[in-house]
Order: sequence, then C-alpha cells, then structure tokens
Amino acid sequence: MSLINPYSSQSLPQTQSASSTGIASNTQETASTGNAFLDSVALQGEPETPEPNSQELTQSDFFALLSQQLSMQDPFKPVENDQMISQMASFSTVDGIAKLNEEILNLNNLTSSSQALQASSLVGRKVLIPSDTGHISSDSPEVNGVISTPTSIDTITVSIEDESGQVIKTFEVDGSAGGNIDVSWDGLDKNGDPAPEGNYAIKANGKIDGKSEDLAVSTYAHVTSVSLGNTTTGAILNLRGIGGIQLSDVLAVTES
Repeated sequence: MSLINPYSSQSLPQTQSASSTGIASNTQETASTGNAFLDSVALQGEPETPEPNSQELTQSDFFALLSQQLSMQDPFKPVENDQMISQMASFSTVDGIAKLNEEILNLNNLTSSSQALQASSLVGRKVLIPSDTGHISSDSPEVNGVISTPTSIDTITVSIEDESGQVIKTFEVDGSAGGNIDVSWDGLDKNGDPAPEGNYAIKANGKIDGKSEDLAVSTYAHVTSVSLGNTTTGAILNLRGIGGIQLSDVLAVTES
C-alpha cells in the first residue's frame, strides 16, 4: 500500500507561486498580512507632497502667537493691557494697509481700462500737443498749431524748420489779440513748392517790452491708434509721424 505525500513536487510550485503572489500583492497594496514583522517592513505608499505654505502671516497666526505668548509669560510679570492692545492694533493696521494696497491696485487697473476706452474714441481725430513739431503727408498736407503769448504782440514772426534745422519758410501772423494765437502752415516752402513728407517744427518769435523772445508753440497731430500702457503712464496715443504721447498731456481735441 503506497501513501501519497501531500507535499509532493507537483504541489510545491503552486504553493510557492501563491505565496509569492500574495506577498507581492500585499506589498503593493500595503494590506495587513497578520504578521507584525511583515507589516512593519511592508512598503508604504508614496507620501503626498505637502503644498507650499505661504510666508505671509495671517490674523490666525497672530492670535496663535499671542496665545502662545500669554501661556509662556511670567505669572509674576504678566503682559500689560496697553502692550497687548498695542500689539493687536499694530497687526490690525498692517492687515488694513495690505488690504488697502490690493484695493488701490484694483482701482488703478480699472482706471487704466477706463482711460483706454475713452482714448479709443480719439482715433481718427486730431489733438493739440505741447510740441512745436508737426507732420505733413499726402493725407494731411498742412500743419496747424497754437502760439501762446503772455501779452499782445503786434507782429509774430513764424519760421518753419525741417528735420535738419534748416528754415524753409518764414511768414508773419497778427498777435495783437494776445493769449493763444492760431497759426497754420500750408505745407509749401518759400518757393511755393510742396515740402516733402516728414516732420517740421514751427518756431515763433515776437517782441515783448522791446525784447525779442521765443514763444511757446503747440501743434495738432493725428491720432492713429491707442496703446493701453500701464498704471503709471495710462493710455498712450500714437500720433502719425510723431510717436506716442500720454493722454494726460493732450491740451485740446479737434475734429478730424
């Protein structure tokens, strides 16, 4: 009579495979095996990366520090009431300033957007700028401006200079009315020929109390587009042939 060995070679591979599979499964899932030693050496899941903490102290942090200070103070020399009130007032002040800065920043952004919206209505129109330089082209062959006088002047001499500083034309305007005197150049040189496209400066000179003095001149420029700019500069008007100028520097607006 032969006996069958329950641990025969046929059943060993299956038993080992099952044991190996069970250990691998427990390792991945970190499940309890019932063995204290195996549970202690079992691989744990990857730890979660903690979110970076803000370095800014909040009101909760302040009260936590205040509570810690009160718990650690010398019972024979407790914190005076005025000191505690001063600390609380200081924190409230700092917190209020931080919130005020945020509100001011939001207000600046809103103001910049509002300025850009208002400036967009100036595209295609002409604005008076504090500059004596004007631009002529085929679309705008003349330059208009304003001469500012401190008093009435019988005769104001106007000189037109090109970009190299050469005088290409000279004429006179009546300044007896005083104040702001309108001036216009038709874009023709001293020979009556059209001046080439480009930038030209209007120089004005008159006698005040018997002395010859240069007078301030402002010119009109055509607005081609608007740039948003930033909270410091505000909206920027892009002028044909002249460049950019802040909206706040515009002296007057006229029809296109």
